[in-house]
Amino acid sequence: MRSSLMAYLRAALAGGLFMALLMGTVAQETARAQQQQPSPQQSKPPSGQPQAPVTVPSAPGEAKPQDQFTLNIEVPLVTLDVVVADDRGDPINGLKRGNFRVTEDGVVQPVTNFSTPDAPITVVLLIEFSKRGFGMFAANAKYYGDEFIRQLKKDDWIALVSFDMRTRIEVDFTQDKMAVDSYLTRMFFPGFSESNLWDAIMDTLDNLKDVKGRKSILVLASGIDTFSRHTWDDAYKRVKDTDVSIFPVGVGGALENYLEGHNAIGAIGRTNYVMAQNQMTEIAKVTGGHAYFPVMEGQIPSIMQEVAAMLRSQYSLGYTPLNQVRDGKFRKIKVEVVGPDGALLELHDQKNKKLKLVVYHRQGYQAPKGPAS
Repeated sequence: MRSSLMAYLRAALAGGLFMALLMGTVAQETARAQQQQPSPQQSKPPSGQPQAPVTVPSAPGEAKPQDQFTLNIEVPLVTLDVVVADDRGDPINGLKRGNFRVTEDGVVQPVTNFSTPDAPITVVLLIEFSKRGFGMFAANAKYYGDEFIRQLKKDDWIALVSFDMRTRIEVDFTQDKMAVDSYLTRMFFPGFSESNLWDAIMDTLDNLKDVKGRKSILVLASGIDTFSRHTWDDAYKRVKDTDVSIFPVGVGGALENYLEGHNAIGAIGRTNYVMAQNQMTEIAKVTGGHAYFPVMEGQIPSIMQEVAAMLRSQYSLGYTPLNQVRDGKFRKIKVEVVGPDGALLELHDQKNKKLKLVVYHRQGYQAPKGPAS
């Protein structure tokens, strides 16, 4: 572990990171952070196929009154990005609409919209770029991000967003991966020691709200929030209701292990790391993503390959909720993979060993509240 730490330090020194910290070049980065950046909505990825309007039929035997005022009510369509993988992390492709059973608060819902995993990836690379962790968190985030960019294909869309005490759009959505990678390698000088993670996630979700189709955020961060104006409760409430899948990857594992091994982390530091991991895991769970906490550099390529594979293997499901009560309550969603007989689907590997299937999807949504317009 000591050799791994020294490797990180050498890499940071080579990049000029620690020199910047010692020279105190905060003013230069502060000025750059205050420059206005374009919004992702100015260069959106393709929005995909337009959703067909939803029609609510009359009940059986119900006659439509004549010469009466009629009110057209827009019925919301709940969309789900679903990944099915085995217990080894390998995505399961080739499933059909009939293989998915969706329940809302325990009631089976008719799946009306379905598409297979063939759409390009649309992802925001959200990186912690601060002085924290002796600059190692920023160095790790850059390295992890570079490895992820290597997994992208020609038609994929990516945006680069960094955060410390504020959130900055560094590169707007583009299919030019080299432009993003080039910008990432030129990021040498963190400006602040804060890492306002909750603000960064909520700001990024705001910028993604009008982007159509499948969309995800890859968060490369320690998970420790220092100075956000939003609380964890604010962030958790927001991600519970989003259709954006979030994949957090911890950047502080190597430093945490080093400090732990030298009895230098302390009870408070250990508690902070544990809480950060728990919170990032929960964010991934409720949005249909997955969280990773690497402790060695050699884990990064395989983790980034797995994240890209999961993003590329998302099924898109949609349904009109049978419960049309506008009570503003949280509706819990469960997705199961079933066979033709309605029983849970069983798959086996080449050695006829039963595979355990894991289904990743967002856990629910907030129902609208108030009278329909």
